[in-house]
Amino acid sequence: MTPAHPELQREVAALLVEALNLDIAPDAIDPQAPLYGEGLGLDSIDILEVALVVSQRYGFQLRSDDEDNIRIFTSLASLTEHIAAHRTT
Repeated sequence: MTPAHPELQREVAALLVEALNLDIAPDAIDPQAPLYGEGLGLDSIDILEVALVVSQRYGFQLRSDDEDNIRIFTSLASLTEHIAAHRTT
């Protein structure tokens, strides 16, 4: 499956690796793999860090009480789609 925003997806993957000091190349992140728990193995603290760097980089807030967070943080692909729809920078 081809991502709708391939450049942005690569950028977000690199942002995840950099922000979380992950021991993985950005290109090695499966866009459909879960970010939380299984898959990339992020925990709630990691997700908060991702929300912070996304807010700083793309100019909109990801709120901890957002009922869509489960969907937003499902995978790299879903996070990229959310950023594409909401970014201001």
